[in-house]
Amino acid sequence: MSDNIFKRILVGVDDSEDSLLALKYAIHTAKEDKSELYIVSILESNDMNVFQVLDKDYIHGEREQLEEHILKFKNLAEKAGVEKVFAVVDEGEPGETIVKKIIPNVHPDLLVVGSEARKGISKHFGSQAAYMAKYADISVMIFR
Repeated sequence: MSDNIFKRILVGVDDSEDSLLALKYAIHTAKEDKSELYIVSILESNDMNVFQVLDKDYIHGEREQLEEHILKFKNLAEKAGVEKVFAVVDEGEPGETIVKKIIPNVHPDLLVVGSEARKGISKHFGSQAAYMAKYADISVMIFR
């Protein structure tokens, strides 16, 4: 039996203070335990107005910006000494997308997220973190 409890860690990031704390923890833990680290960010289409959603160039540009941004987090983890780091970007409602799509594809042992979102109505209610804690079939750590 290995001392490494979490072999694959998934961390959700969105630039909120809480998610940056979650990222720091995930990087530290992945480095110490020699775990794989998956950094995920979700493009929230519900934060766009109807004209932005219909404009494929706008959505493509937003996604490209998000992909570039998450690569900075990936590079940060690599510089910190994490050997296996992967960046994942998807679209949809963050909690639901992570639980129903990302987790089944990545098969992590641990999900690490911040308690408050960067924007949207979920910022005030922490509904995304609560959803993931309730419905994820893996261990979930929530940072505040």
